[in-house]
Amino acid sequence: MTEPAAAGQPVPRAFLRVGGSTLARHQLGLALAMDCQRVICIARGTSPELIALQHAAEDAGLQFYISTGARPLSGLVTASDELVVVSEGLFADPARAAALFDGVAPAVLVQPVEGALAEGFERIDLNRAGAGLLQVPGRLVEQLHELPADCDVPSALMRIALQSGVPMREIPADARGGANWRMVRNEAEAHAVETEWLRERFGAGERMSPGQAVARKGVVAFGSTLLHAGNASNVLSAAVLVALAIAGGLAWFGALSTAFLFGALGAILVEASRLIRSAERQALGQLPPAIPRANVLGWLIDATIGLLILASVTRLFGESLLSWMFPPAMLMMLLALVPRVVAGPVTRFANDRALLCVVLALAAGFGQVEPLVEVLAVVLVVLGMALPLRRKG
Repeated sequence: MTEPAAAGQPVPRAFLRVGGSTLARHQLGLALAMDCQRVICIARGTSPELIALQHAAEDAGLQFYISTGARPLSGLVTASDELVVVSEGLFADPARAAALFDGVAPAVLVQPVEGALAEGFERIDLNRAGAGLLQVPGRLVEQLHELPADCDVPSALMRIALQSGVPMREIPADARGGANWRMVRNEAEAHAVETEWLRERFGAGERMSPGQAVARKGVVAFGSTLLHAGNASNVLSAAVLVALAIAGGLAWFGALSTAFLFGALGAILVEASRLIRSAERQALGQLPPAIPRANVLGWLIDATIGLLILASVTRLFGESLLSWMFPPAMLMMLLALVPRVVAGPVTRFANDRALLCVVLALAAGFGQVEPLVEVLAVVLVVLGMALPLRRKG
């Protein structure tokens, strides 16, 4: 894992970055998805990146070992162990990879040889190439003693497994398509895989509201740069707070149309932070928390929109505080409620706070925020009664 990726490239293949995380960190997520208990890295020595990987593995509850070659590996693996072997440079979707194995049953994953050799996978026979991932009985590790000490351990174990009768299992075409299953050998390939991975994950697909579409296009265009900069989701979350603070300041000085536009920017940044954080979690092999940060920021967006609406509505002489607050409070609660209880394409637009802010900005320019809020509230009530109820899953 500490050998250079290629001549003239000081970065080892294991520590090339895809989606803001090293390939080794992605492979650690694969180990977690396959319920591994220990991680053994083949490396000549330690490095800062390898120590960081060790800390990540131990934080995830795994034991971590470093083996300097093929022969020391036999002292770390017993005959009763099941060994998952991941080739250096493999970038694979953890969920898809784990689903290809039947519990602890041994298997060597293979794929058609066409195209696989050019991508860096190893040929097995005339028609098949290895897929860089296999599960074998631990007893096979003892046969490494018959090979030179500096042999390629993953390749050697694949050959030993096939000679020992471990069955081959071909990866379905959909599982290895796109950026789901790739071999990364240098910086250029890492960047290409990362761009394709982001485009597949966040590109055009299901129907989206305008605000979601803008956020996704931004993530596809700038997500790679943000992820490589580190703490991308934290930066976007901080940007949301800055946008809302500016919106509040503009509202204080009466620039309500511009304030609503900054609210729209904040809503787009919330959606972008949600997408980026999901990419970070996948790279780190983490499950989403009970209450994602983006949800909390979304609630803050709703509160800010409600306050901006109040700033746009003049409180009449003698009007009670409850009467003054009722229209914006009712609108924001209906916007939260209706998508939860009814189904239909219109619910995407009800969830789009960026679109709502743009519409309110136009209304603020004509001094018609209060009538618009009342009309939107009535429309939401009608939709809630007319649309079919959402099925409970």
